[in-house]
Amino acid sequence: MNRIIPLQPAQAGCDSVAPLNILKERGQREVFCGLTGIIWLHRKIQDAFFLVVGSRTCAHLVQSAAGVMIFAEPRFATAIIDDHDLAGLADANEELDRVVNQLLTRRPDIKMLFLVGSCPSEVIKLDLSRAAERLSKTYTPRVRILNYSGSGIETTFTQGEDACLAALAKEIPQVSAERAAQQDVDLLVVGCLADVVEDQFSRMFTELGLSSYAFFPPRRSGDLPKVGPNTRYLLVQPFLTDTARVLEELGALRIPAPFPLGVEGTEAWLAAAANTFNVDPERFEKVVAPKRERAMIALERQRKILNGRSIFFFPDSQLEIPLARFLHRELGMQLTEVGMPYIHRQHLAEEITLLPKDVVLSEGQDVEKQLDRCRAAMPDMVVCGLGLANPLEAEGMTTKWSIELVFTPIQGFDQAADLAELFARPLVRKTKLAA
Repeated sequence: MNRIIPLQPAQAGCDSVAPLNILKERGQREVFCGLTGIIWLHRKIQDAFFLVVGSRTCAHLVQSAAGVMIFAEPRFATAIIDDHDLAGLADANEELDRVVNQLLTRRPDIKMLFLVGSCPSEVIKLDLSRAAERLSKTYTPRVRILNYSGSGIETTFTQGEDACLAALAKEIPQVSAERAAQQDVDLLVVGCLADVVEDQFSRMFTELGLSSYAFFPPRRSGDLPKVGPNTRYLLVQPFLTDTARVLEELGALRIPAPFPLGVEGTEAWLAAAANTFNVDPERFEKVVAPKRERAMIALERQRKILNGRSIFFFPDSQLEIPLARFLHRELGMQLTEVGMPYIHRQHLAEEITLLPKDVVLSEGQDVEKQLDRCRAAMPDMVVCGLGLANPLEAEGMTTKWSIELVFTPIQGFDQAADLAELFARPLVRKTKLAA
């Protein structure tokens, strides 16, 4: 494993990345919808509330997925679209206004309200952007009301976070070129991170001598950073396409880097920021070295379990390529196939160069064909959604749920061993059951 990855300069277009052998598939999909993003979004933005405009099925999904992890009054709910709404016999906008009024009267602590679209709201063409504008006239400045779509009609579940953060990014105060130097933040870290991980990165940035940095989304909705032409941003997730586009419209520029998964990825991610802001290499090594060594020692136990094992990734979370890089390069796992719902050539360019040249990449999904390839390969582990996990387990395969990798703290040096443990644990469990 290379200790520091030499980063390549940003390229002009998506096709400028080295040619890839990518199997493109379009067919039946097995993924969650974007509503599941509320599981971690509501924990991150601590004074926001997420109101899903959807069916009883939507309510059941959100409650089942998120409710089990919440021990206080939740900050999400569902405005139910019933038969009358679907048949056009009721004024859905009038009903929505009534529900919002009840909610904000009952919960004066809410500072930001997200109206979250769903498959049913999109089917009946309920315009939540206009609803947000209408309601904002009533509740601004006490409550900021935004909207985004969590529909799963054409998206996978992590795009819910992207849609939410893109909507929030449009609220960021824009700084003019003339006054940028005095106001905009130098480094913006973009993507939902667990608070413990954010605190770790914050301490490291400070140790590196970086004083002007911020995290997006902020923990409080009123703490939006100022962004302008002097801002450089680092992505912590590869699926934030729309969010990145909004930030670049504000003048910010992306720092090309692998994603901070594992020891290698985290160091390269930090090095990209350090190189951008001319941090002295000796200072960088002094800050990073003890954390790197501690993390590599912690990985040894999981490496003994995972080394030489084969793994197959179904497209689900859009974390598949960074995870595959980590598991292959740092833990010795063999990549049978790595599938992603969508491969962003620019955002993933640094990751793709670190994969083995003969890796099988697939983009999109035709679930029956992928199941056939998976069964033929008989990998030691399959990473997939919950809808596929139980059937594959019944066939004797060992599985790992993709969604767990999104709302679990996995970024950074201190979390590298925890991330490896998520993959080692199912194999250990299978061994014990077979004994």
